[in-house]
Amino acid sequence: MTRPSPDELLAETARLAYHLHWPLDTILDLEHADRRRFLTEADALAERRPEVN
Repeated sequence: MTRPSPDELLAETARLAYHLHWPLDTILDLEHADRRRFLTEADALAERRPEVN
């Protein structure tokens, strides 16, 4: 797996911070493959969550 570009890293970091409320240092300490796995799981959780009106 290749390293993410700076823009990809920023987007991944923002999504994890938004979904999981993790601090920046925690997110940046993750290996890229681990970060992508957490993103997949966070996105799946967000899709299953019912909308609040």
